[in-house]
Amino acid sequence: MSETRSLNFIEHIIEDDLRSGYKQNDLCFRFPPEPNGYLHIGHASAICLNFGLGLRYNAPVNLRFDDTNPAKEEQEFVDAIKKDVSWLGFNWANECYASDYFQQLYNWAVALIEQGKAYVDSQSSEEIAAQKGTPNEAGTNSPYRERSVEENLRLFDQMKNGECPEGSHVLRAKIDMSASNMLMRDPVMYRVLHKSHHRTGNQWSIYPMYDWAHGESDYIEQVSHSFCTLEFLPHRELYDWFLDQVHDPAKIRPKQREFARRNLSHTVVSKRKLMRLVQEGVVSGWDDPRMPTISGLRRRGYTPNAIRAFADSIGVAKRENLIDVAHLEFCAREDLNKITDRVMAVLDPVLLVIDNYPEGQTEWLQAENNPEDPESGSRELPFSKYLWIERSDFKEEANRKFFRLTLGKEVRLKNGYIIKGESVVKDASGQITQIHATYDPLSKSGSDTPEALRKVKGTIHWVSKEHALDAEVRLYDRLFTTEAPDADKDGDFMDHINPKALEVITAKVEPGLKELSVGTPVQFQRTGYFVLDPDSSPESLVFNRTVSLRDSWGKLEQ
Repeated sequence: MSETRSLNFIEHIIEDDLRSGYKQNDLCFRFPPEPNGYLHIGHASAICLNFGLGLRYNAPVNLRFDDTNPAKEEQEFVDAIKKDVSWLGFNWANECYASDYFQQLYNWAVALIEQGKAYVDSQSSEEIAAQKGTPNEAGTNSPYRERSVEENLRLFDQMKNGECPEGSHVLRAKIDMSASNMLMRDPVMYRVLHKSHHRTGNQWSIYPMYDWAHGESDYIEQVSHSFCTLEFLPHRELYDWFLDQVHDPAKIRPKQREFARRNLSHTVVSKRKLMRLVQEGVVSGWDDPRMPTISGLRRRGYTPNAIRAFADSIGVAKRENLIDVAHLEFCAREDLNKITDRVMAVLDPVLLVIDNYPEGQTEWLQAENNPEDPESGSRELPFSKYLWIERSDFKEEANRKFFRLTLGKEVRLKNGYIIKGESVVKDASGQITQIHATYDPLSKSGSDTPEALRKVKGTIHWVSKEHALDAEVRLYDRLFTTEAPDADKDGDFMDHINPKALEVITAKVEPGLKELSVGTPVQFQRTGYFVLDPDSSPESLVFNRTVSLRDSWGKLEQ
């Protein structure tokens, strides 16, 4: 490697292997999702790890779908996963499926039966579980463990041909019912499932278990390093045992190694729990912007660069840790600050009337698109006598620390003029409905007059009332009120749903935003980063808040 940064422990494993006999062209990695749901932020870290290693070592990375359970897997999830990986900016060398190897896996299973290393067990799953024993007590052999090879082959053939009911038989590896690792106590390799598979249809009535299919798939693809999360550490012994049965010394033997999950605060990433959020209508779907799915993050306005930066910054470790979601939000702000145009949007509008501005006149003011990008150019904004400003930008009476508009004091309208508050109009309830002000005609931004160069302490944004567009703005926040909803041992994670995770308002936005493309992020000046949602149309704009300009939660939790 040409990089001078410190290596993580996974890279040390690879470097040690290269020194001890592996060749550069022996290296091959894989990302192996099961297509039974949408990918989430935890998967994004695994994607960045495996594909990042591929880029670092100039090695192929396969995208392999571990599609061994037709009861839960769908083509919809395959398509979504491919979209997510591509959107993150990665290209796979080969698109593979465990189902591509069903015949080879079956042939190997038959060979194990012939060698006396596998048998058909006709007990129920409950009976098999009861015989497993405990970590401190050996298991009990199945009464079918010593079936003849001929009978095992006959039954396994019947299982394959769909002649056996679901649950009637399983194929088990014959290893050791007294093994200290309970996963080695004659694990199940195949079960009967009369379910149509999204790729193979009704060709098969038996499906391989994950532990049998995964390592052998790695071997077929000649994956050199199979990186898994820590819960698979106990499975490594079984992974290696299965490889021992089929390994050709002339071929690369995959090596499984484990890294710790990086859990994200204020969310859950269990597919089962995410499914419950969808099914119970807490969220609108898998791509709801409150969800930690990659599709949800994309719809909320997170960028591939932000997610990759997040994954790189938290790295890989051997011990699990809870990462504050504020760190992910920081990565989003860092990237969005560089790439977004600054636009005018008023979320809680109140009318500002400039009394001495000519009635019916419209003036077009120059506004810089993005000060972080000199090549982003500028645009024109319409300015008129009647403007919308944020209600929070005015106080009828204010102390010296309030630097926005108040009566008798001056502020600058962004890209426009200096104004001074003069009076207010209120309704019967005392709510301010209009703010009246006067402007200095010589104070226009960009002018070289003394009036324009005069310093005032505050600058506020605005939108011309005549030209403003109404936009639905969805103010998304964290889905859970507690940082670790999974940690509630006495309650349900659903008890911690944040009732303020979504607020929908109508805002006034500058007219040019009707030309914005869906998925384009922008910065609403002084407010936060937003993205145009797919629900939008040119006649009906819908924006999602990605993140605020600052971490408001940090203040609340202090």
